[in-house]
Order: sequence, then C-alpha cells, then structure tokens
Amino acid sequence: MSDHRVPGIPGTSGFTGKVALVTGAGQGIGEAVVRTLFRLGATVAATDVQAKAVTALAAELDPETGRAPSAGDGTVRAYALDVTDPAAVDRTVGRIGRELGPVDILVNVAGILRAAPVAELTDEDWAATFAVNVQGVFFTSRAVVPGMAARGSGSVITVASNAAGIPRTGMAAYAASKAAAVMFTKCLGLEYARSGVRCNIVAPGSTDTPMQWALRTDPQAPARVLDGDLASYRTGIPLGRIAHPQDIADAVVFLASDQARHITMQDLYVDGGATLR
Repeated sequence: MSDHRVPGIPGTSGFTGKVALVTGAGQGIGEAVVRTLFRLGATVAATDVQAKAVTALAAELDPETGRAPSAGDGTVRAYALDVTDPAAVDRTVGRIGRELGPVDILVNVAGILRAAPVAELTDEDWAATFAVNVQGVFFTSRAVVPGMAARGSGSVITVASNAAGIPRTGMAAYAASKAAAVMFTKCLGLEYARSGVRCNIVAPGSTDTPMQWALRTDPQAPARVLDGDLASYRTGIPLGRIAHPQDIADAVVFLASDQARHITMQDLYVDGGATLR
C-alpha cells in the first residue's frame, strides 16, 4: 500500500484512493483539513454553504488547474452544501458518490457561534446554532454512514469544541450544541462499531480562525484567552499559545488514518491544556 505522509504527522497513512467529505471546508479548520487530506493523497469533496470559498480552494489545490502537483497529492472537488437541509445533504452525498466514489472519511466541521448571555439569546440564535452544529452533523452522518457500514469500513470525525466539556459564560447555545454533537457521534460509533465504522471527536480550544476573531471585542481579548479571565471564570491556556488550524487538522487526520484503526468513540481535546483535563 502507498504510504504518503505529511511532514509533521508521523505515521499517517492509508489515504491514497480514499474519498473524504469535509463540511465547513471554506475557511479555518475545515480548509486546513482539506489541505492536509489532499497532501496525503485523498480525494476530497470540499463542501460549504459558501460555494465561492470552496471553489477557490479546489481551484488552488487540484492538479487539473495546471499547477504541477507534488508527490502524493490527491484531488479536491468543490460542492455547495447547506448542512441544515437534509434533502440537499442527501443529494450532495449521492452526487459525490457518483462523481468521486463512495465516502470513506466524513469530517463534520461546519459550525457557527452565536455568543450571548442566556437571557439575551434569541430564538433564532438558538435554533440556528443547533441547526448547523447538531442537525448538520446528524444529516451528513445519516447520509454517509450506512454506506460505510455496508462496505465494512469508514471513519467519522466530528470537530466539536472544548466548550462541550466545560461551562462558558456567554456561550450556552454553542456549548450545548457541541455537547450534543459529541454524544451523537459517540452513540453513532457504538451503533456502527461492529460494521467497521469508527466515530471520533476532536475538541479544539481557542483556534486562530474567523470564529475566534469574532470574539475579540477589544485589544486585550487575546491576552485574556491566554492568561485566563477571573471575571468569566475562564482558565488560560497552559501551553501559552492559541492553536493554529493545522494543529486541529493534524488530530483529525490521525483519527482518520490507519494508525487509529483501534480507536473509536473517543474525544480528543486539542486545546493546549485549557480545560485542565
């Protein structure tokens, strides 16, 4: 078997010939996951509600654009997808199957954050957060996993958040939705373990993405993330740095790789020790 490895990710293998579907691929962590899987030789369906973003990403990465590919590079194709629409999810998964092949790896990254104290959360904020962060994970997993089970193998990784495991002020909807996505993914893993489908979670902490930037309400916000903030009952980050999207992508790729073949229903925190777990 070919063994394409990404520098900095020792031992990652088994991606050549695999089809991966990544939601929320237009920016941040999802984009980093697409780039990493591409470098490992996978065929990647990059999906996002922002069609222009994934189209630009595919045009940049895919060898068919005319850029000379490096050894081990795979293929990237862009698909517009609103994960809150179950009919659209089913249609897109079917189209990916016809155009690229059956999905071997599903990475649920699509997510939104509506930050507000509980009393100020609107019905729309609550519903929108759960529609993307929970129902989106359910719809994509339901569309993909039975096919994996029929073929006897597959890997699902849901990108959640360390907020799923520790209370955060002003983030009740986000934290509750991520906790729901975590437990759903573990239940999914239990149901399909005998079918050879592994389901795991990566839980990032503060990561240098547009979602994190939106929380920076003043120049001192980054320092409070690193050092902690007593007023909001928040610990800092013991490692003293905010994660880069590649840090999260590396964890996702490990859990999707052959080296994680005996790992399922696990929740891997990638937060620099912020939750003190």
